[in-house]
Amino acid sequence: MTGPATPAAGAEPRVWAVVGATGTGKTALSLELAEALAARGRAAEIVNADAMQLYRGMDIGTAKLPVDERRGIPHHLFDVLDVTAEAAVAWYQDAARDAVRGIHHRGADAILVGGSGLYVSSVLFDFRFPPRDEAVRARLEAELDEHGPGALYARLREADPATAEKVDPRNGRRIVRALEVLELGERTHGAALPAAPVLWHPDTRIVAVGAPRDELVARLDARVEGMWRDGLLDEVRRLKGDGLETGVTARRAIGYAQALAQLAGDLTEPEAIAETQALTRRYARRQVSWFRRYEDARWVTAGADAGALADSWT
Repeated sequence: MTGPATPAAGAEPRVWAVVGATGTGKTALSLELAEALAARGRAAEIVNADAMQLYRGMDIGTAKLPVDERRGIPHHLFDVLDVTAEAAVAWYQDAARDAVRGIHHRGADAILVGGSGLYVSSVLFDFRFPPRDEAVRARLEAELDEHGPGALYARLREADPATAEKVDPRNGRRIVRALEVLELGERTHGAALPAAPVLWHPDTRIVAVGAPRDELVARLDARVEGMWRDGLLDEVRRLKGDGLETGVTARRAIGYAQALAQLAGDLTEPEAIAETQALTRRYARRQVSWFRRYEDARWVTAGADAGALADSWT
C-alpha cells in the first residue's frame, strides 16, 4: 500500500480498534487489516494507542515497528514525545482524536492499535477528563516524594473508596491525580470505564486479539529475553543521555526501569530480566481484564483472517 485511496462510493470513514494484551499480535493484524481494507476500496491509516510507543528512542523495549516495516501505511502518534515528557491521557485523547479526524478528512478509515487500556478508551468512548491544577499537583507530588504512596493512598481510600479500589496502591502518579481531582471539587472518573460507555464515533469496530494463557506467558517471557539480546541496555544508555532518568513516565516503563536498575548496579541481568518478565505477565493480565469489558469487541486469535474481518463489517 503506497497511499490513501478513495473509499467505495457511499462509504463513510470508520474507526477500527485492534486491542489486546501485549504480545498477542496486534501490530501484525493491524497491518493486514489496513491492506485488506485498501483492497476493498477503503484506505486506512494507523494510530498508535501504546503509551510507551509515543516516546522517541524507546524502540526495543516497546516492540515498536520500524518505519521500513510499515508497508507504506501511514502511522500516527509514534515517536512524538521526548523521554522527559509526561504522557498524559487527556493530552493523548486530544492528539489521537485530531489524528482520526485528519484521517477521515482524507477519506480513509482510522485503525487505533495498542494495549494501553485507558488510552484506547479515551479515544473510543465519550470519556471526559476532570480539570487539572498544576499548583495542587506539585504540592501532592512533593508529599509523594517525602512520604511515599502509602500515606497518600490511605487519604484517597478514606475520601473516595471506590476509586481507591481501582488504583494500584504503589502507583503514586495515579494516586496523586485522583487526590488532585478531589481537591478541585470534582468526582474522579474512577480510573475505569463509565458503567455504560458511549462510542465517540458511531461507526466503530473493535477487534480484540487474545491468546491462550500458557502460550502468551511463554511468548512474553521469550520476548523479554529477546529485548536484552537485541540491545535494550544500549538503548537505555543512549536514552539516559536524553534525560530518561528524569522522565516522569518513561523511566517507569516496564523493562526500562529494570534496565536502569541494572546499569546502576542495583539488579543483576538475570534479576532485571526476571523482574521484567513478572511485571509483563501481570500487566498482560490487567490488559485482558480491561478489554474484556468491551461488550462490542470481536475476539480473535493471532493470525486471524484480516480479510474476513474486513468483509464481515463492510
